Amino acid sequence: MHILILGGGGMLGQKIAIELSKRGAIKEKQISRLHLVDAYNAPKIPEGAGFQITAEIADLTAPGVATALVKDKPDLIFHLAAVVSGEAEQDFEKGYLVNLDGSRNLFEAIRLVGGGYRPRVVFTSSVAVYGGPYPEIIEDDFILQPLTSYGVQKAIGELLLNDYSRRGFLDGVGLRLPSICVRPGAPNKAASGLFSNIIREPLVGLEAILPATKDVKNVFASPRSAVGFALHAATLDTALLGDRRSLMMPGVTASIGEEIEALGRIAGDKIVALIKEVPDENAQRMVKSWDWPGFTSERARSLGFKCEATFDEIIQVHIADELGGRIPGLEK
Repeated sequence: MHILILGGGGMLGQKIAIELSKRGAIKEKQISRLHLVDAYNAPKIPEGAGFQITAEIADLTAPGVATALVKDKPDLIFHLAAVVSGEAEQDFEKGYLVNLDGSRNLFEAIRLVGGGYRPRVVFTSSVAVYGGPYPEIIEDDFILQPLTSYGVQKAIGELLLNDYSRRGFLDGVGLRLPSICVRPGAPNKAASGLFSNIIREPLVGLEAILPATKDVKNVFASPRSAVGFALHAATLDTALLGDRRSLMMPGVTASIGEEIEALGRIAGDKIVALIKEVPDENAQRMVKSWDWPGFTSERARSLGFKCEATFDEIIQVHIADELGGRIPGLEK
């Protein structure tokens, strides 16, 4: 099996690559080649894989790039490449160029290969495709009405994925991801990054700025769960999806205040004291426009997608996967 990861230098792309290198196969299909591509971050090649791994810097928005990437007919494509929410809101043109035109370039390149080529394409969409006013709980048939440019771009991407799948050009699965938390590494330009920042930095003994009010809610899943979502989608029987190719992934709904309470239960008051409230009107407006009350995610759950049950568990996953099972902030 030949696998292509677009956005392969990002957090999720790198974690999927590492997991694939460990497994060596997806279900019963042995991996023969893994190609990592990213426009901005040079992908790191995992060590110890029993198959060929290649990496390159390439931009899907540039002429001819998408065509070159699919000419060898990868069997499975993880399309993770995107400009994140805050950056897409700040830079209107870049958001549409990368998140919409890049996706269209990819889908068109696949279509033009022809000859019966029909790869599985796993497309990472976002919970940002939804917008209020919200009911008490959001069912799977809730209308898409995004309130950010990023959400609009992802919603259009879902529609394209549906149509190109319906026409038989590709076999798509769209994953509406919750906010991935706790994201490892340095803060990025995603507006949702603040939900990770207030957990990640204090756990290693660093001060974290909280720019939004504690009543703001969001829906979360860990990076470990996000990898699980993507790999499960890679082998899903898409006949079960019908013409609705995108699924809202399971997640844990919690307010910022509940996040902090969970952090206190796991790490104590010394760690929580590192969170400093510094209100920011722009940050508050964007995250408050989401403020999701919770999702049933019944379709995804019925198809075998799984995640954590509590925010405490999400923090514990971060400590285990990123901090070696310890809390460095308590050692300072």
